[in-house]
Amino acid sequence: MVTLNIHSSLEAVGFLAAITTRLAAAGMGVNPVSAFYHDHLFVPADRAEEAMDVLRKLAVESTD
Repeated sequence: MVTLNIHSSLEAVGFLAAITTRLAAAGMGVNPVSAFYHDHLFVPADRAEEAMDVLRKLAVESTD
C-alpha cells in the first residue's frame, strides 16, 4: 500500500486518474482507495519500489 500524503480535495478532478494512468503506462495494476484525508494505492508488493519511482518522477514533473 502506498499512501499519498496529500490532502486532496473533491475539487481536484482527475488527480487519481493522472496517477493511476502513469502506473498503468508502466504496466502496473493498481487499486486506488480514497479516504477522508489521504488516498491509498494498492500495488503488487513485488513492484512497490518501482511504483514509488514512477510516483517520484511524476511529482518532479508536476513541480517543474
